[in-house]
Amino acid sequence: MTLSSLLRAAPTVDLAAIDSRSTPGFAGDKAAGEAALAALAAPLADVQERLFAEGVSGGRRSVLVVLQGMDTSGKDGTIRKVVGMVDPQGVRIFSFKRPTSEELAHDFLWRIRRRLPEPGLIGVFNRSHYEDVLIVRVHDLVPREAWERRYDAINAFEAELAEAGTTVIKVFLHISATDQEERLAARLEERAKHWKWDSADLDERRYWSAYQEAYEAVLTRCNPDSAPWYVVPAGRKWYRNWAVATLLHETLTAMGPTWPDPGLDVPALRARLQDEKPG
Repeated sequence: MTLSSLLRAAPTVDLAAIDSRSTPGFAGDKAAGEAALAALAAPLADVQERLFAEGVSGGRRSVLVVLQGMDTSGKDGTIRKVVGMVDPQGVRIFSFKRPTSEELAHDFLWRIRRRLPEPGLIGVFNRSHYEDVLIVRVHDLVPREAWERRYDAINAFEAELAEAGTTVIKVFLHISATDQEERLAARLEERAKHWKWDSADLDERRYWSAYQEAYEAVLTRCNPDSAPWYVVPAGRKWYRNWAVATLLHETLTAMGPTWPDPGLDVPALRARLQDEKPG
């Protein structure tokens, strides 16, 4: 069984029933997990380079990785540890913050469309269009009928991406309230992590149950085969990193990008290389 099939969100998701510190598909400990992640670096970089070469040579395919999760779930860490293993020229990373006045003047998908990966690239969204059915829902930023319509709009948008050649990998980094408390406390204990501190994270903890309900709705209502959600237990950082790297590798491998054939006359070029001398 692939990890993709193991972590695929169920038709109906109950986050409380998923142990955030479990390690589905991996039986080893932290040391083994870190070794397994390191072992993925070369094959992941290879298949990513094939996709990049395909795009440069006229291919139309790309990959979009959507990372969602509660504060401290590890979106930034995942990008550093996983996406950092591949050639940076083939990756585009974008972090969606509070919408600007210009963005608010458009449809909620307008700013998303502007950041989609070009052919051959892996795009990574740190938060995404799903904020418009998450924080917007939890804090009543728009009327219920407005955010209710967005589930269908998101499904249509992602179907459009799939049709155009973009493979969408949506990852929910699942942590518990206890995991979050421990990570916020760690930020206070380490001077090097103080820059990460945001008291708004404490304010948002009051809405934990509402966010869990909102995420369950997203994972259930926006989970088609063409753009599936994967629920990655993220209470153990080493497992989170290995799992996301494995999901990305499995997806790229299934896409099967191959080296383009430019039609070179290799023997002739080799002979010319030997004959041509520096001037």
